[in-house]
Amino acid sequence: MTQTNEALALGIAQALYDKQAEDIRVLDVRGISTVTDICVVASGTSAPHLKALQKAAQTFLKAGSNTRYRTSGESDSGWVLLDAFTVVTHIFAPEAREYYDIEALWQGAKEIPFTPSNP
Repeated sequence: MTQTNEALALGIAQALYDKQAEDIRVLDVRGISTVTDICVVASGTSAPHLKALQKAAQTFLKAGSNTRYRTSGESDSGWVLLDAFTVVTHIFAPEAREYYDIEALWQGAKEIPFTPSNP
């Protein structure tokens, strides 16, 4: 059974939360973006933390039998992107997140509520 885009995005958000990601936001960009439906944005505290967050998101995506994705960027650069086509995940170091200001790009997007469940 295929997950909905929202379920996929919230699952990624939970995987990031479980690895202590900060300031996780899930944005519905349908009607604003021509490239994807939902963006997940989160921050890590260091290059090793970004790498751990990337791995957590990849592990979640690999567990979905129908989920394909590609990765761009390196944890050392301060920005990693996981593109699952209908859901794109941006994992930033705080400085890179502030500099690129992805949320401003998607201003007007509806925020999908993310309530983490404790592991």
